[in-house]
Amino acid sequence: PSPRAAGAAAGSGGALSLPGAARPAAASSKWVRLNVGGTYFVSTRQTLCREPKSFLCRLCCQDGPELGSDKDETGAYLIDRDPTYFGPILNYLRHGKLIINKELAEEGVLEEAEFYNIASLVRLVKERIRDNENRTSQGPVKHVYRVLQCQEEELTQMVSTMSDGWKFEQLISIGSSYNYGNEDQAEFLCVVSRELNNSTNGIVKEPSEKAKV
Repeated sequence: PSPRAAGAAAGSGGALSLPGAARPAAASSKWVRLNVGGTYFVSTRQTLCREPKSFLCRLCCQDGPELGSDKDETGAYLIDRDPTYFGPILNYLRHGKLIINKELAEEGVLEEAEFYNIASLVRLVKERIRDNENRTSQGPVKHVYRVLQCQEEELTQMVSTMSDGWKFEQLISIGSSYNYGNEDQAEFLCVVSRELNNSTNGIVKEPSEKAKV
């Protein structure tokens, strides 16, 4: 700007905004940078404050943080925990849902939830672990298969009379084995299956015979 313009700005008390000038601290303090076991995470203070009594809230969200923590050269809070299991913790604080990838152990997420003192998440993970244990104690789902041989004209009746949990799996043509007059009767193998129910005593109940043709 010309000397006259610069003098006018200074005389009126206005501040000149230079390119690349640092933003006020109040605008940038909304975001928090975390260094968890060498992996960086960025989140807002609002997200980290979802659980007021949690470690993360006490670390960086309160006026005059209760917990002292070292920072690295980038200004990120240093947290000596496994970053692999921090993702589900942070996502839970973001949207309130428990999402765990298949390759992660639920016990590991529980350990981190307890460390960060997120009580509602601890309850959710414990409930999921308990549900999985109940399903495991019932044993894996088992199926019984049967192969039924029938002619083409019998297919409709056979499928319509299947009951008691039996369901159609596969139809295999085995050609024309019979000849009645001038018409060949096509033969088929029909594969059906039924899920076996496990009783509370661990004794497998055999299916009934209602599906036999």
